[in-house]
Amino acid sequence: MFRLSNNLIGILNILTFLLSIPILWAGIWLSNKGVTECEKFLDKPVIILGVFLMIVSLAGLIGACCRISWLLWVYLVVMFLLIVLLFCFTIMAFVVTNKGAGEVLSGRGYKEYRLGDYSDWLQKRVNNTKNWNKIKSCLIDSKVCSSFHDKYLNDTVEQFYSEHLSSVQSGCCKPSNDCGFNYAGPTQWTKGNTSSTNPDCGAWGNDASTLCYNCQSCKAGLLDQLKSDWKKVAIVNIVFLIVLIIVYSIGCCAFRNSRRDNDYGKYPLGR
Repeated sequence: MFRLSNNLIGILNILTFLLSIPILWAGIWLSNKGVTECEKFLDKPVIILGVFLMIVSLAGLIGACCRISWLLWVYLVVMFLLIVLLFCFTIMAFVVTNKGAGEVLSGRGYKEYRLGDYSDWLQKRVNNTKNWNKIKSCLIDSKVCSSFHDKYLNDTVEQFYSEHLSSVQSGCCKPSNDCGFNYAGPTQWTKGNTSSTNPDCGAWGNDASTLCYNCQSCKAGLLDQLKSDWKKVAIVNIVFLIVLIIVYSIGCCAFRNSRRDNDYGKYPLGR
């Protein structure tokens, strides 16, 4: 018997299965070819995502096309859990990114960032030494401060102070304004006479592998960037959540059709 919902679920899961192949391949490639700590940090989550999508799509595809009710039931349970998790993550993204903003400085085009302004949950994530070492490795590998140095190399001190820097550039690639250091270049500063108690002043180093990567301002700058990114992701998640709910509804129709067809096969009319 022709069932539109079963065919739609079959087509959607074929597309999902095809999508899982390059994701799984990318995870395996990162596992074998990844050199930096940042690349290795991504391989397992990518592999898990690829395997998860492949298994779920196969369950939905086989269940819908072959009218296997228990496979469709498993598929629907997983989809329901995914919807709940995505909903919870979206709510959490809005809640934990509600606090925190850069501090506007007089006579400066950029802002500075304080770790204490952000949510306690995010602070705990970046204050964990193991987590921060991996994040710091990613920041160094991405050459965020190297490109920052090259871009503003020819700036005079007045020009540099008027630049609109990103939160990561402001927090990780230059010392805090509290320190009163003297500008010699975008990533080259000389210590002046200051009585600042800001611990970031002692953490600063002109070496390209040091700079302010161990500063509280760097962690705060990263959280501000993360806050902005998470809000964008949360908006995308809302759209994705609507799509998942639609697919889940179609899956429920396919499951009902499958059970009806199975019951019809067991108890055909006229017997």
